[in-house]
Amino acid sequence: MSILISVLVTFVVVILVLYLVNMIPMEARAKQIVQIIVIIIGILSLLRYLAVF
Repeated sequence: MSILISVLVTFVVVILVLYLVNMIPMEARAKQIVQIIVIIIGILSLLRYLAVF
């Protein structure tokens, strides 16, 4: 049950950060790079919770 909660919290945090990045007035290219970095960090975090790493 703890793993499920951790995965859910990570997913919600990634979605929230992506939403906040979209609200920031930045160039489209810089915004896209930040979004990719956030998604990669989210995936790595999920893989850590699922004991892949």
